[in-house]
Amino acid sequence: MGHGEGRASRTGGPGCGGARRGGRATRGGGWPRAGAGPGGRPRPRRRGPSPGCRTCRRSTASAAGCSARRARPSPPTGAGSSPTTEAVGWGAPASGRLGIAASFPTGCGFALRPCGKQGWATGLRLFLTILGRIFCQIRNSRPNCRPGVQGSDVTLSLPAPAFVSMERLKSAVPADIRRAVGEGTTRDLPSTTSLLLAFLDDLPLFHQVIGELADPELALCRKDKGRAAELKGRGNACFSRREFEQALGFYSQALRYAPISSDGTGDILVPALYVNRASTMHKLGLLEECLRDCDRAISVSPNYAKAWYRRGMVNASLKNYSSAMHDLEVALSMEVTSSGKSNIEQELKLILLKPQCVNKVGRSSSDCKDAGLAHTDAHKVVLECIATPNKGRGMTSPDDIPPTSLIHVEDPLAAIILKSCRETHCHYCFSEAPADVVFCPLCTIPVYCSRKCQEQAVGGISWNQDTYLESNSNAVDLGILSLTSTRCKATDSKQIAEHRHECGGAHWAAVLPADIVLAGRLMAQYIDSRMLTGKSSAISGPKMDLIQHYDVDSPTSKLESHIYAIVLLSCLQKHYKSDLSWKEETLAQMVLLICQVKVNSIAIVCMKSMDGSQGLTENKGYSAADDGVMCSVEQVKVAQAIYMSGSLFNHSCRPNVHSYFHSRTLFLRSTTYIKSGSPVELSYGPQAGEMNLVKRQKSLQENYKFSCQCSSCSELHLSDLVIDSFCCPRSSCLGAVSESTCYKSEENCVHVSVDESDICKLSLPHVSKVDEDIEKVGKLFFRNNADLKIDPGYCMSCRSQINLSSAVATSEKAASKINRFKELAVIDGISEIPITDALQSLQQIKKLRHPYSKALAQAEDAIAEAFAKIGDQEQARKHCEASIMILKKLYHPKHIAIAHELIKLVSIELSLGDR
Repeated sequence: MGHGEGRASRTGGPGCGGARRGGRATRGGGWPRAGAGPGGRPRPRRRGPSPGCRTCRRSTASAAGCSARRARPSPPTGAGSSPTTEAVGWGAPASGRLGIAASFPTGCGFALRPCGKQGWATGLRLFLTILGRIFCQIRNSRPNCRPGVQGSDVTLSLPAPAFVSMERLKSAVPADIRRAVGEGTTRDLPSTTSLLLAFLDDLPLFHQVIGELADPELALCRKDKGRAAELKGRGNACFSRREFEQALGFYSQALRYAPISSDGTGDILVPALYVNRASTMHKLGLLEECLRDCDRAISVSPNYAKAWYRRGMVNASLKNYSSAMHDLEVALSMEVTSSGKSNIEQELKLILLKPQCVNKVGRSSSDCKDAGLAHTDAHKVVLECIATPNKGRGMTSPDDIPPTSLIHVEDPLAAIILKSCRETHCHYCFSEAPADVVFCPLCTIPVYCSRKCQEQAVGGISWNQDTYLESNSNAVDLGILSLTSTRCKATDSKQIAEHRHECGGAHWAAVLPADIVLAGRLMAQYIDSRMLTGKSSAISGPKMDLIQHYDVDSPTSKLESHIYAIVLLSCLQKHYKSDLSWKEETLAQMVLLICQVKVNSIAIVCMKSMDGSQGLTENKGYSAADDGVMCSVEQVKVAQAIYMSGSLFNHSCRPNVHSYFHSRTLFLRSTTYIKSGSPVELSYGPQAGEMNLVKRQKSLQENYKFSCQCSSCSELHLSDLVIDSFCCPRSSCLGAVSESTCYKSEENCVHVSVDESDICKLSLPHVSKVDEDIEKVGKLFFRNNADLKIDPGYCMSCRSQINLSSAVATSEKAASKINRFKELAVIDGISEIPITDALQSLQQIKKLRHPYSKALAQAEDAIAEAFAKIGDQEQARKHCEASIMILKKLYHPKHIAIAHELIKLVSIELSLGDR
């Protein structure tokens, strides 16, 4: 079986890895200017915590989205909590049931630094204050409340975290069963799964774990009317104090816990919460979001006068006076108090005085939005799935494909949001959550951006289950699979809810790893599809034609897959109860399904714009007086999904296809001219120019069990020589000094190794392909001498030696100082000392690192960002241009990483008035 069979851009590298510099989804460029308030209006700068988190890049004042997103507060867990704090993870403890993850104000860089007695005392007081707040939260919070959303001062972890339960179960497995599982193959799965199941079935610890994960009585994600009422009261108190952002957070949290009755409606609590949140958003200027909440309140309680009144007032603010008159008249007819009637009548009189010729503002349709595809082209591209001797199955085209052609569009078979994005992104479409988030009506886990996404996730989603999930060998033709650029979506669809089996109070989907939950969704879809077609007899599980590497997995990985399969099926059994029975091979099939998900799941990424100025996105005004103007784009990994056709594309470290996402839909577009019959390949993450050869091969081998033989991994390129290299001590020499051992063999090949391992073999390029740069960097490789060996720390052109360990340490220290300068750049009144130190550190890196190294490019980029933040746009442009020049040496000229840097440069030039 070939190395690329049935794989696409994986979770190891989101989407198209080429859209990132350095191969990190968290790598970002410009940052939003600190101090933007509700609606994105700049506030006066201040010292101390910034409203934008520079660590996780979630910001209540991000300039990179709509005004609703910029003003969306971080819902607090306490009345005194600051909306500018950020929770540090889920707080999974090493033991016990309760884990605490304290968070500190973002941007304050909390640390106890030896800055004199007064500094130590201040730091100690801060530490003790935070510690006291943690214990107060523990004392005042319910022990079984679900973790708060981003911005909470204290995050309480769910009981029995998944990794703790796994470790306890793994340690309880006897040695003989461990050995049988670790040494077994796919043929042995029926016996090894049965053996482990028999042992766990007699283990009280196993039943305790399943009970904690799947028993609704023990679940922490169930609705709680008392908790909702308590949060509502806190929101009211904040509203009375005009702390509207805090109030908005409390009302949203209250809606998360507020139950809805079995007939689909609730008592006055739910509509009252919607109206209260609408009133708060009205104060914050979020008018469209306010309208949607009023509509929701009216849909739950049509006779609720306050909802009609609030909607009328918002329509009046939008100058939609006819609708405002109608809503207020309805409210007047429903109002029972004399004071309320008098107030409404006054508002009606005021509206009558308004000019009636004002254009009406259309109402936002977020609750019934359709993520229409503006990406489809008229050009049709036919793709074929063929088998090759070296890479197994892969995609080609019988026709020539021009650059930028849309070659494939596909919806996922199943998808799951990552835990890090649960509170910031919609759990269905994966877009950023607005201020008026919608919650699951049955549990407190998911967050949705609209009612439509909620209904699709909880109430039904269209899929043709027979296309992919039925157990037949013709699901995917192994000979030729023809696709076009039209969207891969079944026409004969059935309604399958992807979240329903995870709902109803059980919280196993919240604590198990994302890929395990994704496998559970695939199994649940298979079960539901069989039940819809009347095939409710004993099932075995979906047999999808996807690659898996169970036989070469480590014994530890095999044991984990076994335990997760048993735990997952037990949780599903709790949901389906007596309606479901398993076959003997069901567990074995579930183990294979988990392995398939791990290898074939594709990371869904969002392109997030990080704007340094509000003017760049809304007012389109560019002024040299605006400080901190720098726009950049970064990729944020938000979810992972299974795309059946997308998984057939092979990997290349220099791909000819770029993948991106609109909502949860995968798009593939050609980046170069592709000749007919040539492989159509994307990146699984590692790419030439962002990782050196050894790191790329190691990553692919660890995650996908193959050694890449693409053109970038079989032939010597300039980027592999210089990306992590140091410069020659001779100023006149452009040779690179590597940390790896390189030697040239008689076959005219270069072998690269680190610590006598991870050996990679590269053929030297043909004489016609040798450019001036690569010859100067590695001059010794192009001489007619065989058996050449270059040890770490020696120049590849003249054999001059450097102190490699000292160079590495000094370079890392200098890079750290530059990053510190970038962090300090958001603080007003920054002195000349940090600027001087940062520039001196940059000079140190220039003296040590090769002129084409990635470390130098990153240092120049960080300096550019820092200067942009403090308003020195001339210096920002100078260093941004220097970074781009280096990237052009590492990547091909049209690589998307260079395009991202060009966005920064353009934003700087526009702020300088260079149009």
